[in-house]
Amino acid sequence: MREWLYGRNAVYETLVAQRRNAYQLKVSETAQAKGRVADILAIARQRNIPIERVPKGALNPIHPSHQGVALQASPYPYADLEEILLFSAERGASPFLLILDILQDPQNVGSLIRTAEGVGVHGVILPLRESVEITPAVVNASAGATEHLLIARSNLAQAIGLLKQRGVWVIGLEDSPEAQLLEDIPLNRPLAVVVGGEGTGIRPLVRRSCDFLARIPMKGKINSYNAAVAGSIALYLASNARGEFATAKG
Repeated sequence: MREWLYGRNAVYETLVAQRRNAYQLKVSETAQAKGRVADILAIARQRNIPIERVPKGALNPIHPSHQGVALQASPYPYADLEEILLFSAERGASPFLLILDILQDPQNVGSLIRTAEGVGVHGVILPLRESVEITPAVVNASAGATEHLLIARSNLAQAIGLLKQRGVWVIGLEDSPEAQLLEDIPLNRPLAVVVGGEGTGIRPLVRRSCDFLARIPMKGKINSYNAAVAGSIALYLASNARGEFATAKG
C-alpha cells in the first residue's frame, strides 16, 4: 500500500528521515527550484527517486494545499511501546511520552506531534481505534515532525499499566474541580502526559489509570484551551522541568 504525502515541509522531512520507501516525486511546473523545493529535488536525485514535473492543477486531487510538491511513499512505520522506552534508555534519559486519547482532528494531532518532537518527547501513543491515525493530513499538520518521532498504536489502558510498572508517572490533562494545578505537580520525573479528545476529554478507564489529573489555569474569559494548546503548554512545562532546554543549550 502506498500513499501521497504533500506539503513542502512534510515531503522534505520524510525524505530526510528515510523511514519510508519513496517511490515517486511530483513537482508543480510553477514551483521554482529554490529553497525547500531545491532541497527536495536534490535529495530525490541523490536517491534516484523518479521526479515528474506536472501542471499545478494535477496535484489538486492529492490535496489542495500541496504547495507544489507530492511524494508517493510507503505507509507510516509505527513503532511499539518497548521501542519508545528503549529509545529513551539509549539517550540516557527518563521516559517522556505523549498519549493522545481519541483525538479526531488531524490538525490537533499534527500540532501536538510537532510540539512533542520539538520539546524532546521520546514517543507518542495513539489508541488502536476511534482516533486519527498518522495520515498524510497529520504529517502535513505536523510539518513532517511525525517522520522523526516514534509513534505507537496501543490499547491505552494496557500501555499506561506497563508504563506505571516501569516507574513512569501518568498525568491526565483535564479542566475539572478535582484536577490539581499543573504547576503544583512535580514534572521532573519519568512522565507521560495524556491529552483527551476534543469535546469528550479523557475516557473514564484511561482517566482512572492516571496518577494525577492536572489543569492549566486561565485568566481570560473563555472556558478552556483546546486540546492542542493545552497539550503543548503541558509538554513545554514538563520539558523545561526535566531540563531538556538546558541540555539543548549545553
